[in-house]
Amino acid sequence: MDPLIKKFKEYGNLPPEIENELSKHIKSQTKQKGDFFLKQGQIVSGLFVIEIGLVRSYHIKDEREINSWFGFENIILGSVMPLFYDQPAYESIQFLETSTYYYISSKDLNMLYKKHHEMNTIGRKMAEEYCVILEQRISSLQTENAEQRYNSLLKFQPDATQRISLGHIASYLGITKETLSRIRKK
Repeated sequence: MDPLIKKFKEYGNLPPEIENELSKHIKSQTKQKGDFFLKQGQIVSGLFVIEIGLVRSYHIKDEREINSWFGFENIILGSVMPLFYDQPAYESIQFLETSTYYYISSKDLNMLYKKHHEMNTIGRKMAEEYCVILEQRISSLQTENAEQRYNSLLKFQPDATQRISLGHIASYLGITKETLSRIRKK
């Protein structure tokens, strides 16, 4: 089964006729390590799920890359500003591994939201989950120290340190690579 349809089904009922229509709008693509889903300032509006692979989201401040999230397999991903508001992205989304992903354009998704109540409900539930994830990330940044944030990353994705460079992890945690090395030694 298409991983994006499978993911949508986790959020609500998807009758066969809607699933068939949805499958006509979903495309798959494979990107190489280092390729981009989108770059800061672009409007690439779509929702995607990675079947195999890994991405990172980052923005540039003072000529430094600051990682804001990592996207692993079977998680719905996208950039908020292009997806919901058709505005340029604040972030770049780059593949950290050769990745195969399934995606649907926001144009097609919005058409299905309008046409089918079930899809609209699924979209609302996905947006609610995204709000929870953002609130947890904000809370983590404000209330946890770097070691606690590192342990949370490992709890969520135990193989993160094997798949993500320590420089990217340090940036995500808001610390230097040296500080990350000290945390890892504990």
